[in-house]
Amino acid sequence: MPNECACNATPRLIFACSGAADVGAIADQAARKLAKEGVDKMFCLAGVGGRVSGIMKTTEVANKILAIDGCPLDCAKNCLEQAGFTKFEHLQLAEMGLEKGKSPVSDDAVEKVAAKGKQMLAGGCHA
Repeated sequence: MPNECACNATPRLIFACSGAADVGAIADQAARKLAKEGVDKMFCLAGVGGRVSGIMKTTEVANKILAIDGCPLDCAKNCLEQAGFTKFEHLQLAEMGLEKGKSPVSDDAVEKVAAKGKQMLAGGCHA
């Protein structure tokens, strides 16, 4: 079956902003929710920023990556790009109407972001 990808052979990774603002907490909790539900694996953004060899190698072989950013500073996206990763989905909470300093952390907000992240991760590989 030549058109099949090996999506189950390599990880699908989620990197989330975990910033101090309310939207950072929402991004982090949504990523944790997706990981807990078995959608994909949450991975260490600080490890990418610090160029930790094992984390970099795992990220290099990921078949799909989702970066979740809480605010328009796009720290997760920028961290991945500066480490040389260019093929990933990017979920920006501000584009979903969640504004920094005005978006209390709630189950509804976390669920909304997790549902969007799940939708973005569905489908084929990037590899």
